[in-house]
Amino acid sequence: MAFEIYKPRGERIPKLPLVTISKNSIVLNKHAREKLNVERVELAYDRETNTIRIKATEEGQNIKKTKVFSRGFFNHFNIMAKGKYHAKYDETENSLYVNLNEDQVQVGSQ
Repeated sequence: MAFEIYKPRGERIPKLPLVTISKNSIVLNKHAREKLNVERVELAYDRETNTIRIKATEEGQNIKKTKVFSRGFFNHFNIMAKGKYHAKYDETENSLYVNLNEDQVQVGSQ
């Protein structure tokens, strides 16, 4: 028999910033909100790379609890994507980048 040992306190996997896009809003997980550490964000879109930038700012859209209401933003740029995506954090710009061409995060994984 080949037994494998269970170790409940193995290596900790760093928690990643995740962004969930729905029809009307962008939801930032705890780690995404901690990275930005602000109450307002600026939304921008790069058509060439199909990437959303969520940038910390003094003026902009409010983050209400975990959500940024974004229906107008989606309509303006004709963004139809929905689902959960990994966000890349850029410390120099204090921004999250969400590439909509990348695979969505599967439920239950992080």
